Amino acid sequence: MLFHEARYLWLLLVTFVAYWCVARTRRARNTLLLAASVVFYANWNPWLVLLVASTAIYDYRLARAIEAAPTARARRTRLVAAIAVPLGLLAYFKYTNFLVAQAWPLLRVLGMREPPVFAIVLPLGISFYTFETIAYVIDVYRRRIPAERRVGDYALYLLFFPHLIAGPIVRPGQFLPQIRRDRALDWSRVEAGVRVFVFGMLKKAVVADQLALVVDPIFAHPDAYATGTVWIAVVCYAVQIYCDFSGYSDMAIGSARLLGITLPTNFDMPYFAANPAEFWRRWHITLSTWLRDYLYIPLGGNRHGTLATYRNLFVTMLLGGLWHGAAWTFVVWGGYHGALLVVHRAIPWPAWTGRRALRPVRVVLTFGLVCVGWVFFRAPSLGGAGTMLAQMFVPTPGLTLAPAVTALVAVILGTVLVAHLVGTFADVPWLVRALPAPVVGTAVACGFLLAGLLAPDTGGAFIYYQF
Repeated sequence: MLFHEARYLWLLLVTFVAYWCVARTRRARNTLLLAASVVFYANWNPWLVLLVASTAIYDYRLARAIEAAPTARARRTRLVAAIAVPLGLLAYFKYTNFLVAQAWPLLRVLGMREPPVFAIVLPLGISFYTFETIAYVIDVYRRRIPAERRVGDYALYLLFFPHLIAGPIVRPGQFLPQIRRDRALDWSRVEAGVRVFVFGMLKKAVVADQLALVVDPIFAHPDAYATGTVWIAVVCYAVQIYCDFSGYSDMAIGSARLLGITLPTNFDMPYFAANPAEFWRRWHITLSTWLRDYLYIPLGGNRHGTLATYRNLFVTMLLGGLWHGAAWTFVVWGGYHGALLVVHRAIPWPAWTGRRALRPVRVVLTFGLVCVGWVFFRAPSLGGAGTMLAQMFVPTPGLTLAPAVTALVAVILGTVLVAHLVGTFADVPWLVRALPAPVVGTAVACGFLLAGLLAPDTGGAFIYYQF
């Protein structure tokens, strides 16, 4: 069930009406949200709802046990048990075939004739809700939050349908206090939620899915295209994945606002970052901060000297790349960004490079480096990534885009650039408040219709659904 499909819109509408008009108590509303979340997930695979529910019950009980542990050693033992099971499930569902493939040379020596391939169905959203349950038990262990007393509320924290599949990654301290409070209908929040949702829908259906029509054939056969065309495809993919993923995040945030729940911001104009560290403070913010708080800092952060800091940065990004997918392309992508962060931190940049007038140059350079990284992220294999990079950096003749396609790409990229500029330099909330309500309503309705009319027939799942 995709956010821009009619089925989801009907589910959201029915839930919204029942939530504010039928369910009157906090308990009833939480139960309704949990039921809607189960329906949402069961629409894809009913049996795997049991997996998420079992994970929720397991870590709910372990968190209670951690809180009640009589000694520090018992707390640590129970924490390890609480983390090991969801990580083990993630490893089984997501990495079994990848690990078997890596062990194949040894298995062949031992006499196995063909590498085994297991027919494992990857549960949607398992990477995201695994991170959320780990954050929960660690925060209970660190005594940042108390263990949740209501198993239904904890299950709602994991299953809440707007963020279940692809985030934002929500911390328990951000979500659980909200569902413990009474919530009143606020039409200003409803209006903002609809506006954010439609904006995300436009990003996905009009920008990301249109650019995919250009990106996919070029990444499939990069050796057939000219160098300039390959560069266009890489830039288009950078914009595609941004609009696809930030569009999902916008629709998730907008859906939650309709139901009185605030989800954290996940993107902040990342392609206007002036260095790799700033890029990761602006891109997939909830993942970046999760990796910082639950991986980089526990590894030692910057507390044990320069070399240890560089190691911790690199390992964190390497594991962050592996989290994205069971393929060496993702590992290389994570290592590439880890190396960028280390180099940026290690070089003693002269003071003049930080001048405000040079920021556009730093932004363009950073965007170029990020685009090179996206080649590994998007390519089907390391060989395919190598071919793309060779075509990019060795001038090569080949196929080019039709003039009409080039014009369409220019219009889309130009629109995204203008939107970035407006979002960065203009006070958008003030502009929205200054406009008459009928004008805002008409604009939102037109945006919704435009998304429906211009979305290509081949538009499919969000890119991050696979993670």
